[in-house]
Order: sequence, then structure tokens, then C-alpha cells
Amino acid sequence: MAMLPLVLHWFFIEWYSGKKRYTIVLIYYAFCLVLMMLLRPLLVKKIARGLVKSDRFRSIYAALYFFPIVTVLQAIGGGLLYYAFPYIILVLSLVTLAVYMSASEIQSFRTLVAKKKRLVVLLSHWLLHAYGIISISLLDKLELSLPLLALVPGPTLFYIATAKFTEPSRILSEGGTGH
Repeated sequence: MAMLPLVLHWFFIEWYSGKKRYTIVLIYYAFCLVLMMLLRPLLVKKIARGLVKSDRFRSIYAALYFFPIVTVLQAIGGGLLYYAFPYIILVLSLVTLAVYMSASEIQSFRTLVAKKKRLVVLLSHWLLHAYGIISISLLDKLELSLPLLALVPGPTLFYIATAKFTEPSRILSEGGTGH
């Protein structure tokens, strides 16, 4: 780990200098790593006093694994990520919304609006959907792209409309064998 800053400097100066648009991301990762190594142990020590000592620092160890991974991913596929990012955001937002709604056992509009936390999660996913749609659409012809924002609540409405048909107990009681 002591060699990481040196290697990152070599990486930025010699190999990555031709792609200046994506270098800021790698610099950000380096700052995150340094700040994490300096500040997070102090925060963990103050906040997580009741945990076993080995459990306290697991988040730091996890970050020490994922920071090099995301750095390599950014270095290798930075351009691809730049162009595919709106599609990735849209797909991940749809998947995480479906997983959240099924895990929360939301099957009607009433259960969706019953808790404020669910509304916050729903609105944050809708913002991600809107961002993905706007990013994918042509911004130079905004008047053609704005009606697409009406599609934002579509996945939620579709999930609520079809959730009653996918209830496992109902499928098994109607003659399904579960195989």
C-alpha cells in the first residue's frame, strides 16, 4: 500500500496522460483512497466502539479491495463507461427498483405510499430514470425528448399492476407444483 501512490503517479504521468478527460476520475479515486486511509479509522474508532476490533475495520479492508478494482476498470474502460453510463444507470435503476419493491413486498399503490422511506426510494429511482432518459435522448432536440419523461413512472406502474399475478402462494395454489 505504501507503493500505491508512487504507482498511481507513474500511471497518471506516463500511461494515462493521453486521455485527459478521464484522468480526473483517477485523481478522485486517489484522493478518496488517501482520505479514507487517514479519516475513516478515526471515524470507525469513534462510532463503532461496541464492535469487535476485527469487525470495525472491514469497511476499510473492503475499500482497499474495490479502489484498485475501480481504478483498473476506469483505466481500461473509461471511454466505454463514458458512453455507456446513461444505459448502465437506467438498467441498474430498473433492476434495483424491482428488487427493492419485491423485497419490501410492495404489491399495491397503498403499500407503496404507506411509509415515507419507500417514497424517498421511489423518487430517487425516478430521478435516476429521468437522468438516464435525458442522457440517452438528444439534447439538441429537447422538445422531442421531454415527452419521454412521461415514461419515468412506467416501471413502477407495471410492477404494481403485475405483482398480484406473481405471488408465489397464488401460483402454487392454482396447481403449480413448484418444480
